[in-house]
Amino acid sequence: MNKIREITYRVMLVIVVLTILCFSCKEEKTKEIIFSTDISADATPAVLASIMKVQDNSISVIKFEKGTYHFFPEKGKEEYCYISNHRDGMVRTAFPLKGLDNLTVDGQGSTFIFHGIMIPFLVEESKDITIKNVSIDWEDPFNSEGLIVDRDEEKKTFDIKISENYPYEIRNGELVFIKPYYEHGIGQSICFDPQRSAIAFNTEEYTGLTSTRKVGVSRYLENVKYKYGHDRKSLEFGFRGSENRLVAEEIEPGLVRIHNHGKKMPKLGWIISMKGDKRLNRLAPAFRVKFVNGFNAENVNVHHAGGMGIIAENSRDLILDNFNIVPSQGRMVSTTADATHFVGCRGKIEMKNCTFNNQLDDASNIHGVYQKIVDILDDNRLGVYMGHHQQQGFVIGTPNDTLGLVRLSDSFFPYKKLTIKNIEFLNGRYQIITFNEKLPEKIKIGDLLENLSAYPEVLIKNCNIGNNRARGILVSTPKKTVIEDNFFHTEMEGILVPLESGHWYESGNAANLFIRNNTFQDCQHSGYNRGVIRFDTDDDNENVAFKNIEITNNTFNQFDNLILQATNTDGILFKGNTITNSGTFPQRNPQNPVIKIKASKNVRFEDNSYDSKATEIIQSDSHISNGN
Repeated sequence: MNKIREITYRVMLVIVVLTILCFSCKEEKTKEIIFSTDISADATPAVLASIMKVQDNSISVIKFEKGTYHFFPEKGKEEYCYISNHRDGMVRTAFPLKGLDNLTVDGQGSTFIFHGIMIPFLVEESKDITIKNVSIDWEDPFNSEGLIVDRDEEKKTFDIKISENYPYEIRNGELVFIKPYYEHGIGQSICFDPQRSAIAFNTEEYTGLTSTRKVGVSRYLENVKYKYGHDRKSLEFGFRGSENRLVAEEIEPGLVRIHNHGKKMPKLGWIISMKGDKRLNRLAPAFRVKFVNGFNAENVNVHHAGGMGIIAENSRDLILDNFNIVPSQGRMVSTTADATHFVGCRGKIEMKNCTFNNQLDDASNIHGVYQKIVDILDDNRLGVYMGHHQQQGFVIGTPNDTLGLVRLSDSFFPYKKLTIKNIEFLNGRYQIITFNEKLPEKIKIGDLLENLSAYPEVLIKNCNIGNNRARGILVSTPKKTVIEDNFFHTEMEGILVPLESGHWYESGNAANLFIRNNTFQDCQHSGYNRGVIRFDTDDDNENVAFKNIEITNNTFNQFDNLILQATNTDGILFKGNTITNSGTFPQRNPQNPVIKIKASKNVRFEDNSYDSKATEIIQSDSHISNGN
């Protein structure tokens, strides 16, 4: 009996000890760090020191007393980053969230103001990370703005009034804007209409400014040889053959005259935004998320960034709820590139209750990546090359992911599927992939690879998208995608579904796409002759690329005719949509029909309402079912 009591006592003791340890672990895991505004003059050192402590997993919540905090680069953590669709290089951050689980950063309504080339949140190889209740801005923007105050069509000049907010120099006739940590020339540019706080109507006739031209002297370049193909648009090669075309002349302090522009002179009263050479001007996204399983951004405002609002790569299950890209401080521009961008992500992407306004590129772009086969090394190994210089460093997958071999001249879908055994990352452009299976006999140099395991389901709901350059939503995923209850007012397409292999090498065959209950207001006011919703490939064939598309119960209040433009599609239902003429702008392409269908089949139109100016409703090269 005593022995039984002793055993019972020991068991109970073990249970008590384990319970205490569990409670201790739980209490330790929920430990908080709270920053006061005492560090607001330069929060970088204090925040960075605490982040280093977080990496032992003893901290799960970082809070900030509500206030305005400044972050300077001098004491930030530095590392070299390959960042998709951005310029690679050394970057600094105050929030290097790497190798962490279950961490929440809560700004409690604070504003974080960054200075210079910093990435505010560098999130890598982590799980269940939440950023909430914070606004992000930059003291000095990565673009510069000026007011058009005079122009001369005959002399091909226009005058820009530049405020003291944008210090500048003129160097050998070149206008250069000076920031404390950065400078840029005119480069990429576009005009805004300040009355609408949006991209100017028909801006493509006026901008981008024709900032370069072919060089006058170019000798013996044929003697410059390369063993392998190279990307002529990359940083190291892209300046060859071109020189500065525009000449700047100061008329008086703050008033600069621009000579030699090759398009129409911008209109008086417009604001021109300039952000420098396209190879150099994507430096500092607000959020960089890579190899993260579970990322949430709640009640976050990004007022500016020198690149994208968020760029996510190789990550899973991302939720943006009330994640807003909006300019501040009277500026026309929010982010200088896309509001959001997702490359090779999986699981589910949700964007709900968001505003994406005034960014200088798309509201969102969701896609995979093609890599080109350049070497067949043996029975199960390939050497692959990254086609676009701003996607170098991207790793196409992880062990056991399924890759598809694609030959786009034959089909937009894979002719063979293989699984990854391992990947040797040799440099930013070249990798060696070993497969678990043998390579097929038909494989050849020049074929492409895409990761079939790295496409997400997508939900975009109740978002306001507009006043920006370029498109609203670009989406290329074969998984279910729902775009509903959104408002679009974009310079180019409201929704573009592309399959692209000639420049950015962005992969994805859209299928099971549901576009419903959205409002499209005066999209495509840039001057391009394209549909408000467009399906497009860059390969001229009749192969099917997109399947099972439903466009239902949307409102199109447009100034121009063309609403839907689809090619290479099997299965489109266009039903219950209302199309009216807004009269906001003059028609640019009155000859267009409402619908253009090419190389497609199983297209149905049912119960749509039309009250506008087109003389032709549907133009198609094949038989379609029209239930109107």
